[in-house]
Amino acid sequence: MNPEDQTHDLALLQLGRRLLADGYRFTTVTPLTHQRNNAREENHQARDLRDIFGWNRPFATELLPEAELEALLSRAILRAHAGLWISEVRWSSLHDHLFVHSAFPTVSNDSVFFGPDTYRFAQAIEEHLRTSTHPIRTAVDIGCGSGAGAILIAKARHDAQVLALDINPTALRFTAVNAALAETENVSAWHSDLMDSASGEFDLIVANPPYMQDSQKRAYRHGGDRLGSALSVRIVDQAMSRLTVGGSLVLYTGSPWVEGVDLFLEHARPLIDKAGYSWSYREVDPDVFGEELETEIYSRAERIAAVVLTVTRLS
Repeated sequence: MNPEDQTHDLALLQLGRRLLADGYRFTTVTPLTHQRNNAREENHQARDLRDIFGWNRPFATELLPEAELEALLSRAILRAHAGLWISEVRWSSLHDHLFVHSAFPTVSNDSVFFGPDTYRFAQAIEEHLRTSTHPIRTAVDIGCGSGAGAILIAKARHDAQVLALDINPTALRFTAVNAALAETENVSAWHSDLMDSASGEFDLIVANPPYMQDSQKRAYRHGGDRLGSALSVRIVDQAMSRLTVGGSLVLYTGSPWVEGVDLFLEHARPLIDKAGYSWSYREVDPDVFGEELETEIYSRAERIAAVVLTVTRLS
C-alpha cells in the first residue's frame, strides 16, 4: 500500500474510533429506503453525525470541529458538494461494532456494500456458530466486502485464523480498517478471486456474494449469468472440496425464481447431493429487490428470495 493510502486508512480508523466514543449508531437500509428518506424536504441537509456518516447527506461547516473537517478533507474522506460538504464513506452498526463502507449511492465498480443483506448474513453465521460443535481453527470469508463475516467469526472464535478474501482492493482496505477498529488481530485480508489465493482446508467457509445480474457488471453487484446465481454456484463448487471433515460452508445469497423453479438450487443441487456431505437450505426472506422485476433482465422472474445454504463435510 502506498503512503497516501496508508494515511487515508489511518484517518478512517481514527474517525471510526471517534464515532464509537461518541456512541454513534446507524442501521443501513435498502437503497430505495435510503433514497426515499433523503428525498424528504427536511432531509436535504445533515443535522448531526448520523446524517453525515449514515444517511450520507450534505452538511454545513459548523457540524464538525474546524480541525477535524480540515483533516478529513485533506485525507479525501470528505469532499465539497454544492456549497456544502459530503462524506465519501458511510459508517454502519452491527451489534457494538462499526463498519466503514462506500458512500450512497453505491455506483462505482469498486463499491463496498453494507446493508440488510449484511445483517441477514451475520444472523446466518451467528446461528451456525451457536449450533455447530465442530472446532473452528481456520475460517475464510469469500468476497469479504466490509469484512463483517470474517470479523464476526474472529470475535466469536479468538483462536481461529480467519482469512478475508476479496478481488476488490478497496474492500480489503476497508476490511483492514474495520478489523483494527474491532480489535480483531486474527483477521488477515488477502487479495483473491474467490479462493484462488488461499491454500489448505478450512473448518468454516462463509460467503455473501453479489447475486444480481447487473447490466454494467459492477463487481460489488454482479453475480453472473442465470439471473445472478452463477457466482454463488461457483462458490459452492470451490468451497466444498476445501472443507475439513466436519467443516461447513455457510452461504447467504439470493435465488431468482422463474416459473416456479429456484434457479440457484437447481444448479447447486447436483454439487451438494453427493456422498460424504449433508446440507440444509432455507429461505430467510421470500422477496428481496422486487424493483428488479421491472427491468428487462428480470422480466421472466417471479421473485428473488434471500436464502441460506449450509453444507457440511461428513467424511
